Amino acid sequence: MEPLIITVFYISCFIIFWAMIGYPISLKLIGKFYKTRQLIKDYSHQPTVTIMVVAHNEEKVILEKLNNLLQLDYPQEKMEILVSSDNSTDRTNEVVRQFIEEHKNKKIRLFEVKERKGKTNAQNEAQKTVTTEYLVMTDANSLMDKKAVKELLAAFTSIEIAYVTGKLSIVNQDASDVSSSEGRYWQSDLAIRELEGRIQTITAGNGAIYACRTNDYYDFDPIQCHDSAMPLFFALQGKRAICNHDAIAYEKAGENIEDEFGRKVRMNRVILKHIFPNIRIFNFFKFNWFSYFYFGHRTCRYLLWISHLSVFIANACIVQQSWFYTMAFIGQLAFYVLAIIQVIAKTKIKAFVLFFYYCVTVAAQWVGIYKIFLGKTTPFWEKAQSTR
Repeated sequence: MEPLIITVFYISCFIIFWAMIGYPISLKLIGKFYKTRQLIKDYSHQPTVTIMVVAHNEEKVILEKLNNLLQLDYPQEKMEILVSSDNSTDRTNEVVRQFIEEHKNKKIRLFEVKERKGKTNAQNEAQKTVTTEYLVMTDANSLMDKKAVKELLAAFTSIEIAYVTGKLSIVNQDASDVSSSEGRYWQSDLAIRELEGRIQTITAGNGAIYACRTNDYYDFDPIQCHDSAMPLFFALQGKRAICNHDAIAYEKAGENIEDEFGRKVRMNRVILKHIFPNIRIFNFFKFNWFSYFYFGHRTCRYLLWISHLSVFIANACIVQQSWFYTMAFIGQLAFYVLAIIQVIAKTKIKAFVLFFYYCVTVAAQWVGIYKIFLGKTTPFWEKAQSTR
């Protein structure tokens, strides 16, 4: 029994280490061999494009969003704005209709989803009305840089590139400890994505700003989200999903832990399916670096919830076997105690804040798992007021 417990301990330690430290370091080393491979752009590539905004009860931000889209630096005759309202019950539809009436010279449409089934379903239904060559997706509460659409489409320089995501810039990073922690995490993740895209293909995108060819669009199950589903889908087809961080969208992060925790729980609503989404994905001979990327960036991170529990229990069982196991167990206890102290004292000590934020991330995975087993996962999202 003891050998099994020790094996579980070391496997769990490896998963945690590889997800948070080993994989990012290894990727930087691999990236050194691809320094000459840079993102190619073709600014003469200006196809027709529909910019789709999915909104559910976004009366607070939808007008600013529409005005923002009219300021985009892209040929107006080639651009259409489509608001897919996911059964909004506030003034969202009314605001959009009035905006359309006031801008009759612009191509703006409102698509009303009759039954609320979530963001992905609203995209699926609205996409069937699109006639342009490309689709750009963006959130109602994010503002796009003037050159964002031009940058996204300039990156489609070959038929193998099926998906391009931009850079989400958090504008309220210094507003609270929560938004600051999310901002630091996001900056490190952007660096990883840039390397993955340069070497081959990214493992996940961002819902605030991304694009694909209309003909490549796929109707995903409404429980899924494009952020994680699209890059994987295209990678399995032998195509590439990349990032162009010169295409920028600005957005607020959650400023309180309740908002951020809720967002993370929603992100984990299909976590079990994403650990090993398709056994083919680990065929390195066929998918090359993407197999490595997915294991390090996705599979290991999606296993943090069970890895932290198993390493703690295993360590407790063998704590007296050697000084190493004793110190490892004390280290784990100290980690969780510091996170609890942060909850109670709300200190400004960066290490405490970091430990707390990390524990919240793992806890959100556990809640996601809990909801999956109880059949309580839904495709709906409840907007965080602190991000509006």
